[in-house]
Amino acid sequence: MRKRLVSSFLAGTAMAVLLPAMFAQSANPSPAAASTPDISGVWLIDHYQANLFPKKDAPFTPWGEAQFKLSDTNVNDPNLSCLPHGLPRLMFVPIPFEIFQVPGRVLTFHEAGNQVRQIYLDRGHPKDLDPTYNGDSVGKWEGDTLVVDSIGFNDITWLDSVGLRHSEALHVVERIRRVDHDTLRDDFTVEDPKAFTRPWTASQIYKLKPGWSIREYTCDNNKYQFQPPK
Repeated sequence: MRKRLVSSFLAGTAMAVLLPAMFAQSANPSPAAASTPDISGVWLIDHYQANLFPKKDAPFTPWGEAQFKLSDTNVNDPNLSCLPHGLPRLMFVPIPFEIFQVPGRVLTFHEAGNQVRQIYLDRGHPKDLDPTYNGDSVGKWEGDTLVVDSIGFNDITWLDSVGLRHSEALHVVERIRRVDHDTLRDDFTVEDPKAFTRPWTASQIYKLKPGWSIREYTCDNNKYQFQPPK
């Protein structure tokens, strides 16, 4: 509980510190910023995918399959306790999010759970990562594509909404690019040698929502008792 409160406080503090920088950058864009691909805006998924393996052909290891069989959306879905979604599930939630581009990082502010995700462009992963729900994300631009590498996850979150589990060895790589002015695409490569016999891929399309803004979100699922699988 203490870690969750600290994480919430830090997320709020980060937004309080970074919001002035966002507005300052918008008012006075630097030459470097002007040459960086623009993926900012409010986005919403084009098609909801609850199950990343609808054909039930996930490349499970025995451990991964056993964990999946323990999943119960009515009992142990972390979302029942309003916990952060983790990756890639966060990027498949059918609730809007906004992308901000500021010096040294890209931020995604998700209406779902009021979550702030920071993608660092000016550093690598720290050597000693404290496992978190959404992990540690670092990125770089390859042409018009933002390549994001994320590690440092705890093993509490699900990868999708039906119970696809993972271990702390989870490694997610995203390739995010603007297909056209109104369309954003995120291609995921997911790797976890404890849960899956091979890396696998998924993708999501988002549509720009001009005039939309991120609203306050309240999670009222606390009437449930979250019981993580043993």
